[in-house]
Amino acid sequence: MSDSGKKEAITHHYDRLRAAKGFVFDMDGVIYLGSRLLPGVNDLFDMLRLRDVPFVLGTNNSTATQQDFVERLAAMGVTVSADQIQTSTTVTRDLLRDDESIPDNARILCVGQPSIASILQTGTDFQIVAEDDDPASANVVVAGLDFDFTYQKMTRAVSAIGHGARFIATNADDRLPTEHGYQPGAGACIAGIAVASRVQPLIVGKPEPLMMTKAAEQLGCHIGEAVMVGDRLDTDVLSAQRAGMMTALVLTGLTTRQMVAESEILPDFVFEDLPTLLQAFAGHG
Repeated sequence: MSDSGKKEAITHHYDRLRAAKGFVFDMDGVIYLGSRLLPGVNDLFDMLRLRDVPFVLGTNNSTATQQDFVERLAAMGVTVSADQIQTSTTVTRDLLRDDESIPDNARILCVGQPSIASILQTGTDFQIVAEDDDPASANVVVAGLDFDFTYQKMTRAVSAIGHGARFIATNADDRLPTEHGYQPGAGACIAGIAVASRVQPLIVGKPEPLMMTKAAEQLGCHIGEAVMVGDRLDTDVLSAQRAGMMTALVLTGLTTRQMVAESEILPDFVFEDLPTLLQAFAGHG
C-alpha cells in the first residue's frame, strides 16, 4: 500500500472514533493512579462537553459511593456529577432490584466496604444482615473488595450461601493499579468464599458485559456508537467487546504494548495516554 493509501486507511479508522455518540471511561489507570491525576483528563472532558458528547465513568471499584468518587475527582481538579459515575455496586443494585425472583425487601449479607451496603439500600427496600444476625436469614450475599476481610466474614458468607442465598460478586478483579504498584482486588476476597462454599458467584462487573449495556442506556446511544476507554484488556476491553462496544486502550495503567502484542484480546484503538486519544478524536491523530 502506498503512503497516501496508508494515511487514508488510518484516517478512515479514526473516523469511527470521531463519530462516537458516547464514551465510557474506566477510572483506575485511566483517569488517575491512586491520588495522582493522569495527564489530559480535563482537556478531553472539555472537548466532549464542547461537542455535546455524553460520557460516564464506569469502574469495577466497589469501595466507594458515587458521591465519594465525585469528591475524590474534585480534589484532583476534575468536575463530574454523581449521575455520571457508574460502579459495579450501582449496577449490582439495579440487577437485584430488577430481578423478580428477589423480594423487594430481600435481606442481603454484604462482604466489602460500607459503600456496598449504602448503595444497595439507596432507592430500595433491601435489608442489610447485621454482624450479629443469623447469616442463614440472608436471601443474597453480595461480595466485593473488603479491606478488612477476615475468616469470620468468609465463614458467615459461606454459611449464608449454604442455606440457599444467591451469591453475587460486584467484580472479580485480581489486582488493582496504584501509584506504588499493585494491590489485591475483590477477586482475592471472592475466591475464598467461592472455594469454601463450592459455589461460583454471578459476577456483575467487567469483564461481564452488563456494565457496558447499562452505560449505553444511560448515554442514550446504541451500544455500537459508544467507546469504552480502559487500561485492561481482560476486563475493560473484553467487557466492551462482549457488549458490542468500540474499545480504546490507554497504556497508563496495567497494560503494556508487549502485552497487547501477545494478547488475543485486541482493542480497536491503542493510545499512549489520554492526550494522544484527544488528538485522534479532535482530528489531529
